[in-house]
Amino acid sequence: VNTISFLFYVFSRALIFPLLIREGKPTPFFTFVLALLFCVFNGYLQGRSLATYATYPPGWLGDSRFITGFLGWLIGMAINIHSDHILRNLRKPGETGYKIPRGGMFEYVSGANFFGEILEWFGFALACCTIESLAFALSTLFILGSRARQHHK
Repeated sequence: VNTISFLFYVFSRALIFPLLIREGKPTPFFTFVLALLFCVFNGYLQGRSLATYATYPPGWLGDSRFITGFLGWLIGMAINIHSDHILRNLRKPGETGYKIPRGGMFEYVSGANFFGEILEWFGFALACCTIESLAFALSTLFILGSRARQHHK
């Protein structure tokens, strides 16, 4: 289940999300390369960890840590996808300028998309209980937390 959750996320972010993006600011090539390298390395690390090293006791899928983590991952992903939808539809075609997102978790936090992804990966880390998944959750917190702070300002 942990591997399927991770693959579902990668599929949705790598294949579905880019198809939904409208025109926007171009991404600098160096930023693209760094993001690509991070995702490839992290995908390898998570996949290898779950497929080769992670072992779980019988009944793990019924364990409160797995259930809580899986629900955190699911809720975080739903917040992330909904927040991305709000951001994609913030401006009408051809419209420019700054707009403050409204609705969903944006009513509670200014970086709802970042919050959703952070929640998603801490839920994943709890469901997996591996050092690799915790490392990814912490790196997500530090990277997206700093971006959220910049966006809030």
